Amino acid sequence: MKTPVAVLISGSGSNLQAMLDKAAAGVLAADIRLVLSNRGDAYGLARAAKCGIPTAVVEHGAYPCREAFDTALVAAIRKSGAEVVVLAGFMRILGPGFVTAFSQRILNIHPALLPSFPGVHGQPDAARHGVKISGCTVHFVDEKMDHGPIVIQAAVPAHAEDDGKALGGRILALEHRIFPQAVHWLCTGRLSIVGRHVRLAPADVAPADMSGLGPCLVNPPLEQGF
Repeated sequence: MKTPVAVLISGSGSNLQAMLDKAAAGVLAADIRLVLSNRGDAYGLARAAKCGIPTAVVEHGAYPCREAFDTALVAAIRKSGAEVVVLAGFMRILGPGFVTAFSQRILNIHPALLPSFPGVHGQPDAARHGVKISGCTVHFVDEKMDHGPIVIQAAVPAHAEDDGKALGGRILALEHRIFPQAVHWLCTGRLSIVGRHVRLAPADVAPADMSGLGPCLVNPPLEQGF
């Protein structure tokens, strides 16, 4: 049985598309019930509609405070029947009320190797800092920005000539692999949190084909289909 999921977006929805593709291929144990955006012009809404997935817009500017906005989000998600929330480029900070409503059931992806370079400029911040390795992180969401327990990370080389766009493109290819994998693990009940450590229950699954991704490191390793 697939777990009902709501995906929250603010923009183009490329990570949403990666999940839609895995769902269409029959490998993602998620029933995407709703794609919700705080912006009516987010292209990800069109991606969802093309796949026949219900969409909703809850514009943050229409609410007097963050708490009221969060309440509206929670209501829309609960109405959809979703039990897991996936933040796929959702550019709003969620308050304690929202986090409590879906405690240990919210995943976010960040385009840097947390805890380094949190915030909205992860790729350019890393490039400007001159790092030699960068990457992306899927983590559980808690009440602090880009802070919750880490599920999976992927690392790529960073080069002296990189700007945020060049480094970000290299990272994005791996975001599209590790984010659906992490969602699948959560939906199949294989993740547990002990302190700040996320434990992945073993399964008899073959490793993924990593050819074509170039030099990279992913831990925990990707599984077949991802």
